[in-house]
Amino acid sequence: MATRRITDEPAFVLHRYDWSETSLILEVFTRHHGRLALAAKGVKRPTSNFRPVLLPLQPLRLAYGGEGEVRTLKSAEWVGGHVMPTGESLLSGYYLNELLIRLLARDDPHPALFDIYAQVVSLLASEHGEVLQAALRAFELLLLREAGLLPALDMQTLTLSPLDARTAYCLVPEWGLRLAQAQDRSSLLGAQWRDLHAALAPEASFLNALRACAAVASELKPQLRALLHYHCGGGTLRTRQLMMDLQNL
Repeated sequence: MATRRITDEPAFVLHRYDWSETSLILEVFTRHHGRLALAAKGVKRPTSNFRPVLLPLQPLRLAYGGEGEVRTLKSAEWVGGHVMPTGESLLSGYYLNELLIRLLARDDPHPALFDIYAQVVSLLASEHGEVLQAALRAFELLLLREAGLLPALDMQTLTLSPLDARTAYCLVPEWGLRLAQAQDRSSLLGAQWRDLHAALAPEASFLNALRACAAVASELKPQLRALLHYHCGGGTLRTRQLMMDLQNL
């Protein structure tokens, strides 16, 4: 059987693992083939052309081959377009990468999500810190939607009752969207949830989601954090813990 070869594939490196003294296993997010594992042979040698290219949060074009769970990287080209994010933006990018690894199955294409991820990474590199939190919330929502883990935000999940514009509702892992209760730390009005629902529609642009999240980012953050924690299998994400440790320092 001929070995399948993919060329000129848009991709981002999500994470790198040591494989041998000279090689790495890469977790990559590709536009047309989803999340993949690639063996980058000899990449740690000083003479390797891959060394300065295979960096996270950088747009790449890859060629690879093979049919097994781990394919073999054949070539990698940096597309360019922006510099590496720094500081909080860099940690935020690593956080998004960890979410993709946790929530997306391998070999499951999500081209629309790939395009959104590319926009968010470009935004992180632009040093527009004032939109950082809104961008993270928008990506979290869109990732949950793409993974099939986000309930409809225009109705109560269990009863399918429509939302009242002036009533507060809370998004919780076990119940979806329900009426807010006294013990809930945060909630949004029905009108705000409906605005988010419309902004997340497949035909809407990422800018729509960014604007909708900017208006409610602080109230949305703890609700999405609980939902992501639930679907990631419990335990604090490594990048989230690192952010908290740095804030404590």
